[in-house]
Amino acid sequence: MKINPFQMERWQSTWENRVQFNLSESGVHPMTPLELLELAGADPQQLLGQRLVYNQSNGTDELRELIAGIYPGATLDNVLVSNGGSEANYVTTWKLLEPDDIVVMQAPNYMQMWGQGENFAREVRPFRLLEERNWAPDLDELRDAVDDQVRLIIVTNPNNPTGAILTEQEMEEIVAIAARHGAWLIADEIYAGAELDGRRTPSFWGRYDRLIITSGLSKAYGLPGLRLGWAVGPADFIADLWSYKDYTSISPGTLSDLCARIALQPETRQRIYQRTRSILNENLAPLEEWLAERSDIFIYVAPRAGAICYTRYDLDVGSSQLALRLKDEQSVLIVPGDHFQMDGYVRIGYGVPGPELLEALARIETVVRSLVS
Repeated sequence: MKINPFQMERWQSTWENRVQFNLSESGVHPMTPLELLELAGADPQQLLGQRLVYNQSNGTDELRELIAGIYPGATLDNVLVSNGGSEANYVTTWKLLEPDDIVVMQAPNYMQMWGQGENFAREVRPFRLLEERNWAPDLDELRDAVDDQVRLIIVTNPNNPTGAILTEQEMEEIVAIAARHGAWLIADEIYAGAELDGRRTPSFWGRYDRLIITSGLSKAYGLPGLRLGWAVGPADFIADLWSYKDYTSISPGTLSDLCARIALQPETRQRIYQRTRSILNENLAPLEEWLAERSDIFIYVAPRAGAICYTRYDLDVGSSQLALRLKDEQSVLIVPGDHFQMDGYVRIGYGVPGPELLEALARIETVVRSLVS
């Protein structure tokens, strides 16, 4: 099967560990295992004494129960543990989509499932978030895009790259449109818990019977290296989905499953959210100050969640060319907007330590000013 290259992931995976300043990341500065254990008040021997067996391939019962506890009414039978949220997205789209299907997806968005729609289905249609309405969804466009041939609707809430959050009314209307046509709905909720105001984004869980939630420990938890994610859905669907995972990674890593069980204990989870929101609120202010001082160049809507700021810019250079110059000349990595099919925008991650953010912004300034002088 021929696939379309996933531009953003190839860009990040090639360069994020080769630059001095990685502002392409959309999560907060990762924790070390020791930091996680200290935050949880756990004994390091719990980790060091874990025998490296093959892990239960759909996730240990204890971990699936902890994940289910995030979603009222769910049980461990509603949960499949995956290697990162990306595997949950992959196996879910693989299971749902056939060559004649049509996908409708919120845009801009993390483009993994857009690419999967192009790889597995016949057509992918966008419904857009509108910048002039603070990145609210164009529900009229969604209604026009969805018909009885549409198999799947996809949203990310909170959104990547904009940091926008759907209202309850918007969520209910998206569900109603899906139900009207019998379409499945995937809600990628991996940024839930990373809200700047501390109010957790309402979940789509419990609003619809043809619904899959995907999420994981990377963005709101600062634990991306665990590669630990999940899909939550109807029990019969999840039981079938497990068979698809048998053909991919088989099981999550044993140490990742254990660390996830530590992180997802209710009290520890709240401490992790507090750490995440503290980083976001401390770092967004200097980023916004920097952008405001350059308002002749950058126009943006303040993000409500996630360590990402999506900004339009007024420079005579394409977004990929701008990103290349920053990488090559200043060793700073950002995500160009054309990776979201929106040239003239860039996504700047601000979850790094504060001094690194300030230095990276100063380096971006050098390139930006060379383009306007």
